[in-house]
Amino acid sequence: MNDDTIRLVTIGRIVRRRWRLLAALALVGALLGYGASLLFPPRYTASASVLLPGAWEERELLTQQEIATSSVVVDAAADALHWDDVPTSELRDQVGAKTADGNIIKISGTADTPERAQRLADQVARQFVTFAARIADSNSDPDTAAQREALQKTVTQTSRRITELADSADPGQTVESVQARTELEKLRTTLQEAINKLDQADPAAAKANMVVMGSAPRPTGEAPPTRIQLIVAGAMLFFLIGVVAHLTAARMSRRLRTQPEIAAALNAELLGTVDVPGERPGHRPQGHGSRSGIRRLLGVDVRWDVPVPQTSGDEASRQIRYRRVCARLRDTLPAPRRLLLLVPQGDEVALLAAGRLVAESEGDPLLRVVEVPVSQPLVPDRGSESGALVVLSPGNWTAAELAGIAEACADARHEVVGIVLAGLVRALPARSAGAPRNAATPVLAVGHDVKGSSG
Repeated sequence: MNDDTIRLVTIGRIVRRRWRLLAALALVGALLGYGASLLFPPRYTASASVLLPGAWEERELLTQQEIATSSVVVDAAADALHWDDVPTSELRDQVGAKTADGNIIKISGTADTPERAQRLADQVARQFVTFAARIADSNSDPDTAAQREALQKTVTQTSRRITELADSADPGQTVESVQARTELEKLRTTLQEAINKLDQADPAAAKANMVVMGSAPRPTGEAPPTRIQLIVAGAMLFFLIGVVAHLTAARMSRRLRTQPEIAAALNAELLGTVDVPGERPGHRPQGHGSRSGIRRLLGVDVRWDVPVPQTSGDEASRQIRYRRVCARLRDTLPAPRRLLLLVPQGDEVALLAAGRLVAESEGDPLLRVVEVPVSQPLVPDRGSESGALVVLSPGNWTAAELAGIAEACADARHEVVGIVLAGLVRALPARSAGAPRNAATPVLAVGHDVKGSSG
């Protein structure tokens, strides 16, 4: 995988080819989420609303929000609740407050039961209103309060005097008497309205009249995160970790994919590319034991980053590719034309391509297939061979591994005369007419021993 932008098709390929591994990771995450839910008991949250009458600025509302969750208010609520099993320090973490539209502060309380959550929210709201009223009273000016009290007494005396004057006025129904009594009543009303407006204009008096808007509703469901949420979150987290791990591993992969990179690693010329019909995107390594069984069960024994095989031409076009490689070898090599056909061990696509080359060459040149272990490459000593031809599939081997094969050829005094790349393709139906001659079934002489041979 190169540094191109990650496409959705890449993620889809990961999900399709590694769905069993991703499902196992999601199951592990779900189990861990369930275990976390057992460590955290269910919690319930109730909210009580407090109305702040009057005109309030935003910063003042934020100040009241902080006061609602202050230690003074919460400690007073704790003393009123008498919950011996809940420390006051823990109770502070279970109380919250936030401002809402309309000069409303919502005070929330969280507890292990719905009843306790309701009681906690109601008690904190009451203590907050009490504490705010106490602050407003303590901040009021004593002289102003005395003046307001004297003014109220004066207003009362004036109202009483107006009543006396109205009673002593001419009780007749003359126009003058009616007008006099009407004017006196208007004067009394105007005086009382002025006093009311004066009371409303006092910020301290208005802001001290906070109101608790009823009892907090009893919660009917758990507060997040619930057990279901923890299980789902754990499954999704581990699923995403699996996908990201696959993408990271692919980006950090050093396997060579392009023809120039492979040719440079082996220091040889590319003689051609051939197609191998097949369906699977990669090979399954043959292994035994519990680890191999687990790998097969989870589907990690098959490469996911190998692209889906492209559709190739028919059998005739594939045969032409093999014959062209054999023709280039005949034109390049001196007689007798004998070659080692080196295939990295485990590259099943390349091994199939090598067998097809043996069949198509028809003994000219004479090819002998040898699988080379990549971890410790060792090539048979040179006999009558004219060199070595490396057949491999791209995207499976690193530059260091291919360089090791080249060094093993040099140690055995074999010259790497060329490279053939084998790609997996999806075959089309064979032509009904004009098909080439039938190729004989190849019989591979696969050399697994690394002793010297004369060919």
